[in-house]
Amino acid sequence: MTIRSRARGAFLAVALSGLLAGGCQDASAPGEDAAASPAGLVDVRGRPIQLRGALSQIAIDDARYLVALGLIHPDPGSLLVAWPQDVNRLGEETYQQFLAKSPGLATLPKVASSAGSFDLESLLAAKPQLALLSLESNVTDTQVAQLEAAGITVAFVDFFVQPLKNLERSLLLLGEVTGRQRQAQEFVQFRRERMDRIAKAVATLPAADRPTVFLEAHAGMGGDCCNSPGRGNIGDYLSFVGGHNIGADVIEQSFGKLNLEYVISRDPAVYIGTGGPHLAKANGLVLGAAVSPEQARAALARVTARPGIAGLSAVRSGNAHGFSHQLINSPLDIVAVETFAKWLHPDLFADLDPAATLDTINRRFLAVPYRGTFWVDLPASSKE
Repeated sequence: MTIRSRARGAFLAVALSGLLAGGCQDASAPGEDAAASPAGLVDVRGRPIQLRGALSQIAIDDARYLVALGLIHPDPGSLLVAWPQDVNRLGEETYQQFLAKSPGLATLPKVASSAGSFDLESLLAAKPQLALLSLESNVTDTQVAQLEAAGITVAFVDFFVQPLKNLERSLLLLGEVTGRQRQAQEFVQFRRERMDRIAKAVATLPAADRPTVFLEAHAGMGGDCCNSPGRGNIGDYLSFVGGHNIGADVIEQSFGKLNLEYVISRDPAVYIGTGGPHLAKANGLVLGAAVSPEQARAALARVTARPGIAGLSAVRSGNAHGFSHQLINSPLDIVAVETFAKWLHPDLFADLDPAATLDTINRRFLAVPYRGTFWVDLPASSKE
């Protein structure tokens, strides 16, 4: 065995260890056509998952899981028997791209989104082999037991609440339950190598070199300010890349609201707005598959020209940026992490190329590539 092969085997064993609740499974080469799941396979809630082979009839409670499945399967829509069809969570253009690949998505039975109340009846009626439920879903233990009594395997995954902890585990779990272990492991390795490179560099930074950051989620929505991450979710990414999220100082949950006076008093060194196609009608920050760079820059200039925001040091000094909300809250978070790292520490991460990373993901992994304008800076004329 070569050194490279031994290193790859060691990595895969470590990567799978978070999925195993004990035992001595050989995780280095689980073939795609495995007849049964590894003993001790658990989901992100620590629940045991029992399988008798790969599952191909799946119900999901978050449309963004299509992206996760698209990292490991050439036609993720073909795996679904029910979904919530949250077009806003995917973005209209991205939804249309999935629909072009899998026309059957348009007529699939609907189930409740994880953002709403759990609907046991619609899920039972869809008769999936597997129900992929979100960590934040409000499903009760009794309802889970009813699904399992009906012969439906239930697995909880998480790409959004605690992504630094659960994203890899969730993707590897998807690989196990769908028989696409190798593909899941390859993407996890791709992401981990890039995350580790950033973590090692950030570890050398003194506390004084960690700039304050205000991330305004859904910038311009409703015309007011200021939606912000707190502790968890996107806020964890800001800490990971060596920033100090001012929202985390006052918001204990993963998301909340800051008043404008507080933002002005903190005068953050870096401003990041998130947006997407869903903000077009609200005159907010628009980014995404069908958006040109010029449109994105105009939208960023507009939302940063609002009273209070325009006077922030970050805006006046040219440290104001925009990023696609759909791309942050997705299994492709490594693109956001690299972009944030460059914005916060341009000298330390001068060699990072998030566009090249996204190109590689499109080429090597995604069934439906992400192409469009997903991040933007203010042009020089707007920074003066």
